[in-house]
Amino acid sequence: MITVHENTTLVGVSELRGKIEKILAKAQKGLVIIEKRHKPMAVLTSQEEYKKIQDYLEIAEDIVLGFIARQRYSESSDRDYIDIEKLLK
Repeated sequence: MITVHENTTLVGVSELRGKIEKILAKAQKGLVIIEKRHKPMAVLTSQEEYKKIQDYLEIAEDIVLGFIARQRYSESSDRDYIDIEKLLK
């Protein structure tokens, strides 16, 4: 296990079995990058940090969809819309 940054630790796959409790404790405080043959394979993080990341991604997606909707609306005309009354017939 090598700490490469204040809150980032590199761990080899072989260390997982023997030091899982210690590795999970590190994941509660920061990122744990799991390597196999010196190549990053996965990242462990706390549930709270994972939830924050998911929330940020959802907000970013909403922003992008908002821009797409605004662009489509600005490029459309009345001919592009169907009257609800006609649609329901």
